[in-house]
Amino acid sequence: MELTRTDHDGRRDRLNHDWLRPPEGEQHHSTAPDGVTYSTGTTIVGVTTADAAILAADQRMSLGGRFTANKNAQKVEQVHPTGAIAISGSVGPAQRLIQSLRTEANLYEVRRGEPMSLRGLSQTTGHLVSGLPVAPLLAGVDQTGPQVYELDGGGSVLRDDYAAGGSGMQVAYGVLERRFDPDASTESARRTAVDAVAAASERDTASGNGVHVATITAEGVDIDGADDPEEVR
Repeated sequence: MELTRTDHDGRRDRLNHDWLRPPEGEQHHSTAPDGVTYSTGTTIVGVTTADAAILAADQRMSLGGRFTANKNAQKVEQVHPTGAIAISGSVGPAQRLIQSLRTEANLYEVRRGEPMSLRGLSQTTGHLVSGLPVAPLLAGVDQTGPQVYELDGGGSVLRDDYAAGGSGMQVAYGVLERRFDPDASTESARRTAVDAVAAASERDTASGNGVHVATITAEGVDIDGADDPEEVR
């Protein structure tokens, strides 16, 4: 994430901020179509149940994976009446992606008189994210049921029952592989997603400082956040 900071004297300092950029040699990378490799830190998790989808992400924004620049970054955002996105990667492009998705979803609903399908939203996201230093998870519910999609700057769009991304994904997947249950209740799946992010935060230097979690059903999107993961399990 690249931000510009201005001090009281008007001097401008340019800082490179990433939601997840661990130390050299420990980075998780994605490659854009132009061959540029970029860091995709943080920990993001998506889980489906019979009637809901869950997204969770940590709250840390780091400088090079070594310095915590912000402890309250919200990386889970609603982009559709029954859909949300969890972001890893550079903040500026991620913010533009979120705004573009909201615009596309709203415009589709105005023109067609009904919400865009999650499959359609995933394809739209895939086009918008292509070439960007962003690797999100998209989740939601439509007539076909709950869905989770993995996407990256290379243009791939992959659907799965559960997924993790970012520099803490290896630890998160350990929790998901052990505890995922397609017949689990929404509350149980929410605990699994939060625990996966919390476990990754214990070991990954680019993840931590709490969790934001979105519970997505046919009725809408509910997003909660807390510094202590126990408060949102």
